[in-house]
Amino acid sequence: MQGLLSVVIPAYNEEQMIEKAISVIGSVLQGAEIPHELIFVDDGSSDTTWRRLSDAARRDSHVHGIHFSRNFGKEAAIMAGLAQARGDCCVVIDCDLQHPPEKIPEMYALWQQGYEVVEGQKSSRGAESMAHAWAAKWFYALISRATGFDMSSASDFKLLDRKAVDVLINMQERNAFFRALSSWIGFQTISISFDVQEREAGQSKWSTKALFRYAVNNIASFSTAPMQLITGLGILMLILSIVLGGIALAQKFMGQALEGFTTVILIQLFSSSIIMISLGIIGYYIARIYDEIKGRPRYIVADTCGYDDES
Repeated sequence: MQGLLSVVIPAYNEEQMIEKAISVIGSVLQGAEIPHELIFVDDGSSDTTWRRLSDAARRDSHVHGIHFSRNFGKEAAIMAGLAQARGDCCVVIDCDLQHPPEKIPEMYALWQQGYEVVEGQKSSRGAESMAHAWAAKWFYALISRATGFDMSSASDFKLLDRKAVDVLINMQERNAFFRALSSWIGFQTISISFDVQEREAGQSKWSTKALFRYAVNNIASFSTAPMQLITGLGILMLILSIVLGGIALAQKFMGQALEGFTTVILIQLFSSSIIMISLGIIGYYIARIYDEIKGRPRYIVADTCGYDDES
């Protein structure tokens, strides 16, 4: 089976990598004789990314571009690319080429064998700071427990059959977590490992702060585990109250005066903190519900390029 492959490439302020990504990915696919289209999604870049994409689309008929009106985030960019893809299967890959394009023919061959989802799993994370590595480790540990899937080596680098793509783009969630949803939908799945490559140009858009925000947003969008944590904290407070209440009653019956206000103050601070944290978690989920029911689009397309031949 020789089907069209759509390569979805989110890009945010990647002016230095556009030509390189087109050249490298295009050469790999042409060398493997895979019919393909390259769909770049400019996620509201503030540099010359879109101009370079438009110029490339005029020179190369394989290149198509989607330009957002502002930055909507990588998840929205992936979904926009999948929605625009015309291929029988789709690969999602980063524009910085830290996902190795050389693995795409292997993924395509597995799809030809009948696999509907080919997951790219990291065997190494490449060079990064100790703080970022620590934050990433805890992020994946939390997201794995929250989603019920082993996300420790997961990545956005994967191939999806047309059936899987159609399921994903028809989901109504505004805050979709692509990495987990592509596992949740099922289908016949196989994994391949890859080493994260060094970025050749530009800077990573992922700071430790951004990774934390990404973790919070995606845990809340995919799991109710934080809500269940509130129940656990409530049970903890109930047990603590029973123990301290029993001690107070015992001292009362034994005629001993209750000692000190330090314990009382600490208990009040502890219980108040748990109450405020619980209210914060509940409020965050209410905010996410509010965002969902407003029904705003996941993204707004300001312009496209490379689609002039379509009616």
